[in-house]
Amino acid sequence: MPTIALRTAAAAAVAAALLTTCACSGGEAGLRKAPSGGAMDTPPLKWGECEAPDAAQGGGQAPPADWQCATLQVPLDYSKPEGETIPIALIRAKARKPKERLGSLVFNFGGPGGSGITTLPGAAKDYAALRDRYDLVSFDPRGVGRSAPVLCEDDKQLDAYYGQDSSPATPAQEKAFTDGLGKYQEACKTRSGKVLPYVGTENAARDLDRIRQALGDEKLNYFGISYGTELGGVYAHLFPKNVGRAVFDAVVDPTKDSAQGALGQAKGFQLALDNWAQDCVDRGEQCRIQGTTAKEIEANIVKLQKALAAKPIPGIGDRMLTETMATNGIAQALYSKELWPLLEQGLDEAEGGQGQLLMALSDALNGRDQQGRYSNIGAANTAISCADSKDRYSLEETKAKLPEFRKASAVFGDFLGWALLSCTGWPVPGVWQTPDVSAPGSAPILVVGNTGDPATPYEGARNMVERLGKGVGVELTYKGQGHGAYNSGDPCVQQAVNSYLLDGKVPGANAVCTPGTANDEGVVPSSGTTPPGQV
Repeated sequence: MPTIALRTAAAAAVAAALLTTCACSGGEAGLRKAPSGGAMDTPPLKWGECEAPDAAQGGGQAPPADWQCATLQVPLDYSKPEGETIPIALIRAKARKPKERLGSLVFNFGGPGGSGITTLPGAAKDYAALRDRYDLVSFDPRGVGRSAPVLCEDDKQLDAYYGQDSSPATPAQEKAFTDGLGKYQEACKTRSGKVLPYVGTENAARDLDRIRQALGDEKLNYFGISYGTELGGVYAHLFPKNVGRAVFDAVVDPTKDSAQGALGQAKGFQLALDNWAQDCVDRGEQCRIQGTTAKEIEANIVKLQKALAAKPIPGIGDRMLTETMATNGIAQALYSKELWPLLEQGLDEAEGGQGQLLMALSDALNGRDQQGRYSNIGAANTAISCADSKDRYSLEETKAKLPEFRKASAVFGDFLGWALLSCTGWPVPGVWQTPDVSAPGSAPILVVGNTGDPATPYEGARNMVERLGKGVGVELTYKGQGHGAYNSGDPCVQQAVNSYLLDGKVPGANAVCTPGTANDEGVVPSSGTTPPGQV
């Protein structure tokens, strides 16, 4: 099935998969009984040397020696705090200026299903200004990496799963597609059935508060990206008084059900493709893609998709690039403007019968390394999404929605439309139509929306601000391209975010950052306010 709906900080993931990822973790990956004597407490963490990441985390080498890892035991089922526990694996880099230290800053980079332990060391250079005064901390959420990972099919089976036709056009193709989904779900149930009911976002939010306590912080200072904004919103709803300084970047819309969210992504990826194609046109002969208009370029991409559906082309090794893989690769390259040249090159090569680069991009999205090993990002993404959402669409309901998806995007619509079947038949029911993120009494939360974001469309930021409630959500608009804003390197965005996290100053109303521009001080206007109880 397609995985372009993965809500993750993808620019770092692509670099990690196409090059080499540095990561780490400490701890175990199983269930065990809680200590005797009553409900679990939250003892301080025992930090130690980090191990190299395992396959579920994406593989790679251990991080530099100044990184430390730890494991926190939390209840598998929070309604039974004296029952079995699961490990939550954590990583940190201590603040460089301990005398000016503000506490810990906990990151979730998205997914759902992304390993924070794998991602943070590689991304830490983007947060160097914050590391001066914060311990940078991240973790593998429950169901991810080394935190009781959800496992489904093996590597060989996943190669077939991710290569299958995910936009079926005939009854026989529909049957093959739904049979593939059923086989995948059965494998998840067989290998991970015990944890599947407990990997949802509400439980992960409760884990976040245990992490806060174990870190010794009175308040949770938090940086959530992509799905991390949804996790942060649920945390703020459950623990509003425990919110410190928090930033949500690349915001998942809390007002959309799964079908509405998928349709929004179809429109978002199409917008990003439009922008990429227009950039190609504007560069004239410097762009190697055929077409004199953006629409003509996109029509040629659709032709390529159809050609690959009929006859895949050579990819990496003995694997063939299918239509599904090519579409995943295109989507992955739209997560960051820095990847646009790879999209141009990959499409040009595919037109010439060579699919290696588009396949490499697709592999990055699906968590496949160069040795053919998959991380568990896909399995965790499905398990967490299906544990959250109540939506279970029938084949007939899904097919009825396809025209709207195709209208939204000729390139991505079919794939995102058919993906609505992902949770149909899942062995665990969901808990919400949309998450409750209302957080009365919370400290201000800085919500950053990118007008050119393909995976989390801009309107989600405004809706998150409204749902958080009056006096809580503070919106900052970035008029850029790609998934997220802070990691774009835009100085206006970074200075606004840093000003809040480091000095407690939130931007003023209707603050906007446009690439290449800033005010005389290089930052957006600030209201000059510091949240109560903070310095």
